Amino acid sequence: MNELVLEVTDLVQEFILRDRGGGKAGVVHAVSGVSLELASGESLGLVGETGSGKSTLARAILQAPPPRSGSVRLRGVELVGLRGRRLIQARRHAQMVFQDPFGSLDPTWTVTRLVQEPLVAFRVGSAAERRRRAHELLELVGLDPVRYGNRRPRQLSGGQAQRVAIARALALDPSLIICDEAVSSLDVLIRAQVLNLLERLRTELHLAYLFIAHDLALVKQVSDRVAVMYLGKLVELGPAEALYRRPLHPYTVALLASIPSPDPEAPREPVTGTIRGEPPSPIDPPSGCRFRTRCPRAQDLCASQEPPMRQLADGHFAACHFPVNADAPAPEATAMSH
Repeated sequence: MNELVLEVTDLVQEFILRDRGGGKAGVVHAVSGVSLELASGESLGLVGETGSGKSTLARAILQAPPPRSGSVRLRGVELVGLRGRRLIQARRHAQMVFQDPFGSLDPTWTVTRLVQEPLVAFRVGSAAERRRRAHELLELVGLDPVRYGNRRPRQLSGGQAQRVAIARALALDPSLIICDEAVSSLDVLIRAQVLNLLERLRTELHLAYLFIAHDLALVKQVSDRVAVMYLGKLVELGPAEALYRRPLHPYTVALLASIPSPDPEAPREPVTGTIRGEPPSPIDPPSGCRFRTRCPRAQDLCASQEPPMRQLADGHFAACHFPVNADAPAPEATAMSH
């Protein structure tokens, strides 16, 4: 196995709601006890409905803001509890690519200056060396520095702007890239080009990716493993092929059933395990299993006991008392080690 880049253990992120008088009005349970690992050269997809906590988890990993509790180890360094310069130095090894490149790039700066920004912030090299490094990065992501270096973001297409954002993310030679819906705002052709670029960079630079998206078909293309999140908790985690072929959690079954077929003439298979209604509020999540209020397989046990994340197949985990497609949903199945 490749070296672990990221180790997240029992991560909790909560936000206090205040009333008009400043008193405590409630708690938003955004991320509740999430654990995962990511190795060098590996791509982990993170999927779930809007509001499931995916982006909050990503920001908690980067300590922006720090989580309420839990552990985040990046290249063996514990980030939780670090402050000031020590946190900044540790965090340089993890970079983020956002959904809207135009929102993350200063519209008044040139492309070359944007790519140099992390190098300037960390005082890496001389001015000439930073400029040379910026040009190398632009060439790496498929942009001619002579042609595009003096342009500003609004003079670029969406795909070109996202390539600039990727080049900037690579400037400090990070080990981990977090892609938060990084291609969802692009049209289909440009999306494919950016995904191919990300895959090529992963191979060439041996990067680890945490790839956040709501498009399950897309996540399957780019992920070695997939984690499914619901209302702040991981409900399933496993190899991409196994998870798509034989999902174990009823929520994952419903998500996969929602993927539209590209062929309008293809026969429609009957949909099983359909879920109804809206997700509960993270301010007052259900007892036991958080999915039970929408689950077609829910029983009394689901309300009284929270299901642990258990290994039900080779490298395939699910947090469900009554899993789908499992040979035996027995409680004694092996729990995750972290």
